[in-house]
Amino acid sequence: MKERKVKIYDVTLRDGTQGENISFSIQDKLRIASKLDELGIHYIEGGWPGSNERDEGFFKEAKKLRLNKSRLAAFGSTRRAGKSCEEDTNIQSLLKAETPVVTIVGKSWDFHVKEALKISLEENLDLIYDSVSYLKQRVEEVFFDAEHFFDGYKRNPEYAVAAIKAALDAGADVVVLCDTNGGTLPWEIESIIREVNLKLKNPPLGIHTHNDGELGVANTLYAVRLGVIQVQGTMNGYGERCGNANLCSIIPNLKLKLGIECITDEELRRLYDVSHFIHELTNLPPIKKLPFVGESAFAHKGGLHVSAVMRRAETYEHINPEVVGNKRRILVSDLSGKSNIVYKAKELGIELEPNDKKVQKILGELKKLENQGYEFEGADASFELLVRKILGEYKKHFELKGARIIVEKHRDDEEPLSEATVIVQVDGVMEHTAAIGNGPVNALDNALRKALEKFYPSLKEVKLKDYRVRVVSTGRGTDAVVRVLIESGDGESNWSTVGVSENIVEASWKALVDSIDYKLLKDEAKKTKKAKA
Repeated sequence: MKERKVKIYDVTLRDGTQGENISFSIQDKLRIASKLDELGIHYIEGGWPGSNERDEGFFKEAKKLRLNKSRLAAFGSTRRAGKSCEEDTNIQSLLKAETPVVTIVGKSWDFHVKEALKISLEENLDLIYDSVSYLKQRVEEVFFDAEHFFDGYKRNPEYAVAAIKAALDAGADVVVLCDTNGGTLPWEIESIIREVNLKLKNPPLGIHTHNDGELGVANTLYAVRLGVIQVQGTMNGYGERCGNANLCSIIPNLKLKLGIECITDEELRRLYDVSHFIHELTNLPPIKKLPFVGESAFAHKGGLHVSAVMRRAETYEHINPEVVGNKRRILVSDLSGKSNIVYKAKELGIELEPNDKKVQKILGELKKLENQGYEFEGADASFELLVRKILGEYKKHFELKGARIIVEKHRDDEEPLSEATVIVQVDGVMEHTAAIGNGPVNALDNALRKALEKFYPSLKEVKLKDYRVRVVSTGRGTDAVVRVLIESGDGESNWSTVGVSENIVEASWKALVDSIDYKLLKDEAKKTKKAKA
């Protein structure tokens, strides 16, 4: 196993874009291709140039890319029945893409040949042979994707093998066995590939699996154990229906668990960043639960787990998170023990001893607040303020003397108008300010920062980036307790704060105050560090 090498073939820019709510512009695709090259991916399938203008535009612009390791591949289908390769616009579009690699897909399941193409089984073999042979004479590498191979093999093994033999006889560099419907089980993958290897004397095979049975990664690894030399998949498992096999799981499993060379150690350390860079372009919710690259992949919450991980990481971590560019996260909640508090405080630059009475006090206050509806897992800034208050390191920067919010709506077809007025006191000086906003919380935020910017000019840098409300106590209707989570940023970093109340404005106020307090705490720490330097 250690001497074997497997080539990684990424289909994010084609198969991945068929996933629901995923759409990449030409510029997005160019940026993704560059990132995949940094990751050390061997082949990047850019799209189907004969199918749409966006993919044609990508291949035109991709000629300007300076890729260090990756090779671009264009994707298309075998020639149409009744047309020669010279006459087939799809085949000619593949050549116009001017990529060093072309991958064509063809039917290997007799059912599809008869029902979808409506041609004879023999004619389909001619399509495969002619297309591969024609392209192989004109490009450096040709791969053949045997669509629905495993379903086809289970129903007519002789014909499925005949289809891939036609591609091999025509000069295909690799024949890729596709589990297109994603319903094949690992032991079926194993049995079928073993039989193919015997019948065709260990041909150059690749594997392309889908995740409809939650087995895309497992099926790929089974195939690799049986000798396939190319693995296809998408970053983060994007793809049609339930997605494709996830390369972010396949790659570290190949390298770290099976000892198979696919990318370098340095490239592997970029996996987390590349995964999240690509996901950011999808504009979809965070991918917290993904193995290896998810934010929760190495997150520890239970007190016993944290205590053990602090002594020996391997007690609850199957790999060192840093080898894939990820990091360990210690969560604090009502399930926390003293170890969680000590470790989390250390992350924030606060040194605590486990036996310190203040640790127990922090833990007690934390559990009391979480019982009231607070949640500090996603509100690190509020947690740090809580710790510093108990340690006596908190400075109150301002005092609220009064606040009023007015929401007016005069007609059904008009947007409501929100105005907030606040009175604050800073070092004995009173400031009375009003501001309008897009809703009461935004108006309150604007008024509060407007009042304080006179005393703390750096607050002009702060922007409200996200605002989320969750009902904590159900069954109480409009009288329910709500939790407000706010994400703020100042251009250098982002931070999250939390507030809880039966009044949504009061909960928002608490979160806003924490956000401002945290920014001012950061500024003071920066000044102190600069003074010492």
